[in-house]
Amino acid sequence: MNIARLLLGSAQEFRDLPALARGAAPYLGYRDLWRRVSVMSTHLAGRFGLQRGDRVAIAMTNCVESIEVFYAIWHAGLCAVPMNAKLHAKELAFILENSGAKLCFVTPDLAGTIAEAAKEAPDLREIVDTSTRAYSFMAVGDPSPISDVQPTDLAWLFYTSGTTGRPKGAMLKHRNLLAMTLNYFADVDRPPPGGSIVHAAPISHGSGLWNFPMLTRGSVQVFPESGKYEVPETVELMNRWPQCSIFLAPTMVKRLVEHGSVSDLKPDALRLITYGGAPMYVADLKRALDLLGSKLMQLYGQGESPMTITHLSREYHADRQHPRWEQRLASAGRADSCMDVRVVDEAGRPLPVGEVGEIICKGDPVMAGYWNNPEATARSLRDGWLWTGDVGAFDEEGLLTLKDRSKDMIISGGSNIYPREIEDVLNLHPAVAECSVVGRPHPEWGEDVVAFVVARPGARVTPAELDRLCLDNIARFKRPKDYKFVEALPKNNYGKILKTELRSKL
Repeated sequence: MNIARLLLGSAQEFRDLPALARGAAPYLGYRDLWRRVSVMSTHLAGRFGLQRGDRVAIAMTNCVESIEVFYAIWHAGLCAVPMNAKLHAKELAFILENSGAKLCFVTPDLAGTIAEAAKEAPDLREIVDTSTRAYSFMAVGDPSPISDVQPTDLAWLFYTSGTTGRPKGAMLKHRNLLAMTLNYFADVDRPPPGGSIVHAAPISHGSGLWNFPMLTRGSVQVFPESGKYEVPETVELMNRWPQCSIFLAPTMVKRLVEHGSVSDLKPDALRLITYGGAPMYVADLKRALDLLGSKLMQLYGQGESPMTITHLSREYHADRQHPRWEQRLASAGRADSCMDVRVVDEAGRPLPVGEVGEIICKGDPVMAGYWNNPEATARSLRDGWLWTGDVGAFDEEGLLTLKDRSKDMIISGGSNIYPREIEDVLNLHPAVAECSVVGRPHPEWGEDVVAFVVARPGARVTPAELDRLCLDNIARFKRPKDYKFVEALPKNNYGKILKTELRSKL
């Protein structure tokens, strides 16, 4: 099963519906997109001499051409290597070299960076800039038949964000992506033909993965002309292309809710926000629900199990009358339909309800392993189970609550302290914009708790106020022993807070 067959089916069923849009303007319909992809596939095999299984890198800011390139790659039986457009040239060079990519597509803003990075990638034969004739000429010629790949062939080489050490390439097969797509319809939504998705988040990450279910259902994939996330532009596009589904990181949801232009949203503009990739604090989530209504759904996944481990449904978000509504909002929801999820001890033994351990999962979306990294594969995949590195606990309803990454857990005086729990409390203070809690070495206790706090513009908050908030909500031993007030928290290119960098400041 070639994942590109999803486009073929949509080209037959939704032939005249718009498939891609550049801002407010339609770009290609489904029938025309299929032909464009089929012709581009001819060039990949003929002009560039690529063979089944070869890797093709993508260094592109969000644009309509990215979808053309993705599906041409899969149509030709090749493997896509999407790279975050915000990465440093040295990081891009590592991915190009490590993946052995033979061709790289770039948008003009990244052409110089990739040309520099390519010096460290001996296998890279050519770079194609989407603004040049070399790219436009790929739409000229005869279409080729879709490549008959195996479900176990590689489709997407997903490089982790690399918050610690070098990024690793998670090998996602056609079967993994198809299972993820079908799970969307089972647990997330079944959007109507003619709906939309606005790609405000990077196409190389979660938003790009959501292209499959949206394309399968005949939605138009809309790319902001700015190529990035700007709240007023996003609101305008949702109004222009209604019944919009959108993937946002929690920080992006927060920006949407706090921006004045959100009041311009028309009633039928927004269908669904799926959020994930980082913690969504309960206080922020309640504000979003108050303003947007019951149009939020949480997913918990990893690059190694894309977009699929657990989910917290719209129905759970909406059920304010439930006695455990807030506890439910703080959870990551139930195991996805296609996944087996457990919380285990160090030996892999399942733990009882309420006990905290490492989260492991098994199912068709789980990667085949890490590219050219058998040691890391052996650590993460054991007997078919993916060891996520996250810690959490199930409750009596079968809801999974994430505590933290196992490496971020603080051990003080022999007690395990989970930063997420403290961060949830600190975020209740109206003057706190965001915060992050880490452990600091302590000669007697092993570690003590330190909170880095960013205040809202024009607001002031004191350690005494935060102490009182903690003492009113959590055990005394979990209270931070020190508060560091900073202008901003360090983050990687996916918006995740770099706790390793915060710890280094201590």
